[in-house]
Amino acid sequence: MLYVLTRHGASTLAALAEHEHVTPPSMNRTVNCLVDEGLILRSSSPEDGRKVAITVTAAGTDLVAKTRERRAAWFAAELATLDPGEQHALQAAIPVLMKLADS
Repeated sequence: MLYVLTRHGASTLAALAEHEHVTPPSMNRTVNCLVDEGLILRSSSPEDGRKVAITVTAAGTDLVAKTRERRAAWFAAELATLDPGEQHALQAAIPVLMKLADS
């Protein structure tokens, strides 16, 4: 969810719940925990004061960036262990993987 907020900006609880395929009450519990950790903020939506906008904080953005760096380093190390044929097969699969990642 932090990644979604860093990539797409502010969101509502309902939109986040739909994106993550969970119920709004479940998403509310997750949001509450992330607010308590200082990773996201709740505020009145600029478009409609009755709605709550959920945004990522600088600490949340930093956590996402550090997580991506660690994951990229791990993945690069794992790729280096593959033989050339396996690396070529992965290279050919990149367009399909990108399509799946965007959905």
